Amino acid sequence: MIPARSQPGGGATDRLGVVAIAGRPNVGKSTLVNRFVGRRVAVVEEHPGVTRDRLELEAEWNGQRFVVVDTGGWLGSGTVLDAKVSDQAERAIAAADLVLQVVDVTVGATTEDEDVARLLQRSGRPVLLVANKVDNAPREAQAWELVSLGLGDPWMVSALHGRGTGDLLDEIVARMPATANPAAEHQADSAMPGANDSLDASGTGPLDEPRIALVGRPNVGKSTLFNRLLGDERSVVHDMPGTTRDAIDTVVATPDGPVRFVDTAGMRRKSRTEDGTEYFAMVRALGALDGADIVLLVIDATEGVTHQDQRLAERIGASGSPVVVVLNKWELVATGDRPQILADVEDRLAFLGESPVLKVSARTGLGVHRLLPALRTATEAYHRRIPTGELNRALRGFQADHPAPGARIRYGVQGAADPPTFTLFATRRLPATYVRYLERRLREHFSIGPTPIKIRVRLRG
Repeated sequence: MIPARSQPGGGATDRLGVVAIAGRPNVGKSTLVNRFVGRRVAVVEEHPGVTRDRLELEAEWNGQRFVVVDTGGWLGSGTVLDAKVSDQAERAIAAADLVLQVVDVTVGATTEDEDVARLLQRSGRPVLLVANKVDNAPREAQAWELVSLGLGDPWMVSALHGRGTGDLLDEIVARMPATANPAAEHQADSAMPGANDSLDASGTGPLDEPRIALVGRPNVGKSTLFNRLLGDERSVVHDMPGTTRDAIDTVVATPDGPVRFVDTAGMRRKSRTEDGTEYFAMVRALGALDGADIVLLVIDATEGVTHQDQRLAERIGASGSPVVVVLNKWELVATGDRPQILADVEDRLAFLGESPVLKVSARTGLGVHRLLPALRTATEAYHRRIPTGELNRALRGFQADHPAPGARIRYGVQGAADPPTFTLFATRRLPATYVRYLERRLREHFSIGPTPIKIRVRLRG
């Protein structure tokens, strides 16, 4: 899904232009993307194959905004995963207003670079040839050898050091679809919901759409579920663990309004996380988790709840976000084993409270239609506010039914929502068991539903 902006009464041209960054693996595409957006968003490593999904980000140069799409390395042949990554790159190229083919000048034009150049010539899209790693004058002479690719004169840059990127950005914005008044558009959009929706990997920023993060261990089907929810092959799906590296955001229109789904990398134990690529993928996944309004915890139903699932659920619980547990691959679980799987979920994830458990198959679509209603209920509960008068009448009834041992609650207030947070003023400390009793009664009495509840007790003489 390509982000677009429109002004009131604007035409079809009043949208952000799209620039796709293409090329063979390991030529510096992600480094160039980070240079364009002004922060380290795309994962960068000194070996090929790090970027796999399309990563769409918003950049701005001289007051004009545009969308830059980082793609995985395109290869004419290779493994099944290579083919899927290449397909993602081709999709980005087809939707772009301008394509940059990035070539490593220190290596020169390879057979793979020539294959990419032919692909771009057949695509019919406007193309700029970018010679990367031109860090000094001697390499400028090497860059002219890339004219043999048939894409015109090369733009010489060093994505790492920023050399030549300003001139390149000038050319990019000159080729973008013109808007009536980019500055006015920026001001108008800033006042509109969802305007500042640059897709940063940390999951932070002034985003108005509810953020739904899909998290789970590697290879449990998060990206397949993500694509099923979007109705598009938006993330690379493969049966090799660790396929997703970046946190991928996409806004989806639903009957309840726009929702931002965030596909994250699979999270493993720290001891099993490699330095570099996997580390940064984990950082982005945790950032997306902390910035989420709701979390879909995806579990492989054929394996049940593992120790790592439990640890991840604890991390989600600490974030304070409501959780919907998704048992994926349910169609592969034998009928006789299903009751035990559900019992294990109830036992091992009991600390998640009233979180709903959905049985789905991302591959076939079984049960996926229940996700949006569950998310709607969780969102409503997360924002629930209870008037102080109603809360205190309920607290008096709870104490009449079951008095606190050696203590009395004088009154209570809901100090915050997101999640519902209650402060109780008591004559003495309340035992943990009594606080759990109050949480259960509050949830039942006010139909709060599947969201965390925080209860703070303060002593008042």
